[in-house]
Amino acid sequence: MTTLEDIKSHLDAHLGQEVTVISQAGRKKVTERSGILRSTFPSLFVVELDDGTRFDRASYSYTDVLTNNVDITFAD
Repeated sequence: MTTLEDIKSHLDAHLGQEVTVISQAGRKKVTERSGILRSTFPSLFVVELDDGTRFDRASYSYTDVLTNNVDITFAD
């Protein structure tokens, strides 16, 4: 995916599906969360978490996906 619009279109096609998001949380630190892709907005997308954390939802920006700070894997 090469543009923010491509990333959003790809995510729009997977709304409601299970997803695993791996994000850079700092120097040599990676966070992995699983949940359902619930919604997309003009500059970010929301994942409803099911991993028992204290947060119900997490949001990520398309820019993070474009710059490889966030990796998305679908449970297809």
